Amino acid sequence: MTKVAVVLSGSGFLDGAEIQESVITLLTLDQAGVAYQCMAPDMEQMHVVNHLTGEVSEGEQRNVLVEAARIARTAVIDIALANPNDYDAVIFPGGYGAAKNLSDFAVKGAESSVQEDVLQFSRAFASTGKPMGFVCIAPAMIPHIYGADASLTIGSDADTANAITEMGGIHINCPVEDFIVDEARKIVSTPAYMLDVRISEAATGIEKLVQKVLEMIHGK
Repeated sequence: MTKVAVVLSGSGFLDGAEIQESVITLLTLDQAGVAYQCMAPDMEQMHVVNHLTGEVSEGEQRNVLVEAARIARTAVIDIALANPNDYDAVIFPGGYGAAKNLSDFAVKGAESSVQEDVLQFSRAFASTGKPMGFVCIAPAMIPHIYGADASLTIGSDADTANAITEMGGIHINCPVEDFIVDEARKIVSTPAYMLDVRISEAATGIEKLVQKVLEMIHGK
């Protein structure tokens, strides 16, 4: 049976995984009859943000894996213990957690790096030649995982696109309802909430990304 790894970065778009992007991803996989395994690094978040006010909650700390369990309904594993060979594809939903916890792109931009356990799993999976999907800001990790000249999108934000270009990625502007494919590397990316859109618009692009990733599993 086809099985997809979904890598979460906490819970809540300002300091973790974007909940709507994550749920749409999981729902689309389930509707396609595909099994999935949620996973996240067992680490402390960069910080905790009050999602009512948008302000950092000084002195508060949360664990990325524990927070990811809120979305996964407890069915989540430590990515350090995950075996890339157990999965046919990997998808990274967005949210600032991808740029604050899975990587430090939100702080360091072009000088960023990817969290060690996430990078080890992702590079090992990429080496298998199987497809990976990246949503929202998560594509900013692609140059670290695949090296230079990988094609991707984060939508159309010029500053973010310039940072990705400086990292060696090839950024392509993309509307919310579409996606970009790097055929050679089997990478699919879509902007989702990198753009100011409605949930239905974000869902269209995410659903298309998931379907494309599943097609690529079977060589289409």
